[in-house]
Amino acid sequence: MRNSHSALLSMLLVASPAMALHAVNTDFVPNPAPHPFNVRDLVMMDRVSDPQLSPDGRYAAFSVRSTDYAANKGVTAIYVLDLKGKAAKPVKVVDKGSAARWSQDGRSLYFLAAAKGVTQLWQVDLTGRGSLNLGRHAAPIQVSHGVLDINDYKLSPHGKRVLLSYQVFTNCATLACTEQRVEARKQDKASGTLYHKLFVRHWDTWANGRRNQLFVARFDPHGQLPVEPTLLSRGIDGDVPSKPFGDASEFAFSPDGQSVYFDVRIAGRTEPWSTNFDVYEVPVDGSALPKNLTAANKAWDAYPVPSPDGKTLYYLAMKTPGFESDRFAIMARDLATGATREVDPRWDRSAGNLSISADGKTLYATADDEGQHPLFAIDVATGDVKKLSGAGTVTGYAWAASTLLLARDDLKHPADLYLGKANHDRLTQVTHFNAADLKNAQMGDVTFFRFPGWHDQSVQGYVVKPANYQPGKTYPVAFIVHGGPQGAMSNGWSYRWNPQTYAGQGFAVVTVNFHGSTGYGQAFTDSISGDWGGKPLEDLKRGWKAALSQYSFLDGRRACALGASYGGYMVYWMAGVWNSPWKCFVDHDGVFDTRAMYYDTDELWFEEKENGGTPWAQPANYERFNPVNHVKDWRVPMLVVHSGDDYRIPITQGLGAFTALQRRGIPSEFLTFPDENHFVLKPHNSVQWHDTVNAWLKKWTAKEAPKAGSN
Repeated sequence: MRNSHSALLSMLLVASPAMALHAVNTDFVPNPAPHPFNVRDLVMMDRVSDPQLSPDGRYAAFSVRSTDYAANKGVTAIYVLDLKGKAAKPVKVVDKGSAARWSQDGRSLYFLAAAKGVTQLWQVDLTGRGSLNLGRHAAPIQVSHGVLDINDYKLSPHGKRVLLSYQVFTNCATLACTEQRVEARKQDKASGTLYHKLFVRHWDTWANGRRNQLFVARFDPHGQLPVEPTLLSRGIDGDVPSKPFGDASEFAFSPDGQSVYFDVRIAGRTEPWSTNFDVYEVPVDGSALPKNLTAANKAWDAYPVPSPDGKTLYYLAMKTPGFESDRFAIMARDLATGATREVDPRWDRSAGNLSISADGKTLYATADDEGQHPLFAIDVATGDVKKLSGAGTVTGYAWAASTLLLARDDLKHPADLYLGKANHDRLTQVTHFNAADLKNAQMGDVTFFRFPGWHDQSVQGYVVKPANYQPGKTYPVAFIVHGGPQGAMSNGWSYRWNPQTYAGQGFAVVTVNFHGSTGYGQAFTDSISGDWGGKPLEDLKRGWKAALSQYSFLDGRRACALGASYGGYMVYWMAGVWNSPWKCFVDHDGVFDTRAMYYDTDELWFEEKENGGTPWAQPANYERFNPVNHVKDWRVPMLVVHSGDDYRIPITQGLGAFTALQRRGIPSEFLTFPDENHFVLKPHNSVQWHDTVNAWLKKWTAKEAPKAGSN
């Protein structure tokens, strides 16, 4: 869903042990013997991502995030794999670094890593005789020396320049000016901040007046960059790339390296209720102000991809202003005439991760599709679409010299790399980073199913068997409601809401991709807006009934419902209007009061689109499906989880729900993390979250479960 800890609550929890939640022991020793999959397996798995192919297609560079559990953090390293070497194994070439990108000649890698606490650009030479000398490469060399962290970067096609994103004060002429003002602020004994407009805070960060801005720098003859780069986004009041999740896919060089394209939402006073991103063009030397290429479309235009001949600019565009979950269509702009056309008008999917083939004839994109997230090829001339990968989720990919490299995962496997060829569907797995752990960790089998949902329209869900499944036995159920709401529970691996963590605890899992989910056509996705508690609830009811009728191992008398974000909203809604099947609820960062949510959240466009306007203009829409109006009907025990740095759905929503539960005398607990946002990301916190949730589920689904009138 479109994320300050209460000092009073903190004092209460410290002062009164009887009222405080117990802290869960998060220490553990790795288990090499066969065992059901658990959260300790989850947090310690290596996370493979960001595949990059050398220009000749022979070598793969990629990132692997491992967990330093003692330090309570992840550590990202860079590996290279010789794809033509017989029985070749990945070689770690950078111990701590990320965002590896090949040089133009394929002999070295650039990457980001810290130097004296500041993120800089580095280069590591991998040169050998004939092939790269991966085992005895040179030591990395720092090539940037700015005083601020580099957020993202992109190398020019000829390797002479690099685009750099820094977070700066836009009225500063140099990076040094921003750094000096930041240091002066730290020394100021006055701690107050005066705001004149929204955002005051966004996702998990308070606004400090700095913007992500785009710069360009040229390598000198020694491969070094100047301390002060050239600003390209001059006069732009916005973030390049966007906050909080934007990246280098939001800017690009032209093939000749003389122009730069980027997307941005102009902020002003409309930023919290606008999704009007536009694509801009600017000369690479910054000699002119950026020019808006997509001003005619008041919706979202982003992710520019120039054609190899430089004549066409491809990008993704939505059509509905103020909406973040509209279909992203692939657009083509003739850079000489300004004429635009939609490349894929017949493809009822929302494209993402756009790129283009070397000959300019094929575009590539990923998209949600019927519970999967494959890679697709789109013919530029005809708009015809071909699926290039099968079941599972493609999290990253690269093309070079007719070679395809995918990072792919599914519900039983975390991401690894797979190799393919152009015009072939067959993929070969080339990395096996968690093979030993996966061999020992027993998981549940997954089955997708369909049923007639709202208005008898086809709806999809899936069931996961418990890891210790035995035919003829029945098992308690974790019924998971996905967030978004424009999202889906798909065939992909997750490090937060992973069904296998429940299967490993002896639960069966049931999910439903109700109306509003992605991957089933834009009309299906759009149908949830204005109807949060209507069609989706009907689908959940029918999906639960269908699952019980099709899978005899589900014990419908021992089932709990869980959800986060919109899924958390639905749990609060179900608590008042559909609580009869459930032994317990788990609500993570959910919306408890839809009216108050509007005034508390950061991104207002979401609330206004979903409710048809503001609460003062459309008050009935905000009250129609408001969980707070049904608290009198709550009766099911509930665990509420809400974190202090969640500014998307602020902690007051969770505190309000817990207050209602306690005042009504309903068995309930409240778990909060003062240092987490809308997600729980730190390894120890993740373990505590799972242990607390699993203990709650087991307590209320046990065959001798306590009565609801007692804690």
